[in-house]
Amino acid sequence: MNKIKNINALFQSFTRMNVLIIGDVIVDSYLWGKVDRISPEAPVPIVTVKKREDRLGGAANVALNVKAMGANAVLCSMIGDDINGKLFLDLLRAQGMSKEGIVVTGHRSTTVKTRVIGNQYQMLRVDEETDGDTNAADRKKLLEHIVSIISNKKIDVIIFEDYDKGVIDKNLIEKTVALAEKKNIPVTADPKKKNFNHYKNITLFKPNLKELCEGLKADFEKDNVKEIITAVKAFNKQQQVAISLVTLSEKGILLCNAKDSQLIPAHVRNIADVSGAGDTVISVASLCLAAGMEPVALATVANLAGGQVCEKVGVVSVDKEQLMEEAKNL
Repeated sequence: MNKIKNINALFQSFTRMNVLIIGDVIVDSYLWGKVDRISPEAPVPIVTVKKREDRLGGAANVALNVKAMGANAVLCSMIGDDINGKLFLDLLRAQGMSKEGIVVTGHRSTTVKTRVIGNQYQMLRVDEETDGDTNAADRKKLLEHIVSIISNKKIDVIIFEDYDKGVIDKNLIEKTVALAEKKNIPVTADPKKKNFNHYKNITLFKPNLKELCEGLKADFEKDNVKEIITAVKAFNKQQQVAISLVTLSEKGILLCNAKDSQLIPAHVRNIADVSGAGDTVISVASLCLAAGMEPVALATVANLAGGQVCEKVGVVSVDKEQLMEEAKNL
């Protein structure tokens, strides 16, 4: 089978996959407008709003990326019993995704990030969120949803998408990973600081440099690749992580596993907005992992995908056809 047929077969295999995404969901709201004057009240630009838009964000953006690649996304998370929670469910329904794994609670609010875009540039972000731990009853209900889905569906890969908003905790990680091990399901994680060291015995770990520094309580320079590799290899051994991918923004992705340690350079792009790039990387890397792709090839395709979404303003999903063509050209 030649290389192009291999790529075609890889991308076609995604359409047969079920992906479980566990994590913090967000409503990404946008105010798009024009800026042509400064406020007389304070030295700030005035954005004349032309359009309002709401999108699925956080773990839900990972689900959108998985769906955009042709796979079936099953989302497990919590939202508030509030107007933004209803908006989230409407957005989920509009994308044709099930709410079976969503817990609606009166104990927390739905996270909303509102971005003000003026003349195609992000000028301000306003966050509405609850980031404390969820209560015991809600945690129990979410875990029950996860156990039921893993037990009753064919799940090809599980993704933890952690935004430190309180949906994921140590117990949830441990119970899910233990069940995944019994079912021989690979587990991947896109971590934040709070649960960084709770991810053990997983297949793929994808921090960015900031998350790596916070998680390891160290200060790495982006250009000191050797030092980062040493630290990540030690972390992999300690946590029993098979593969780590460290995203280094414009430098690319650093791959570390038992066989390979190499920097895969980023491709030249016209960068418009880096929002959501990490969501895309973990989505594509997880699908490639479930398809049995070798780590270097997996990291290369995920690197392409992360760069692609940076060419557009706002949090957007990967374009499967464009990614497939770019992968073939490599």
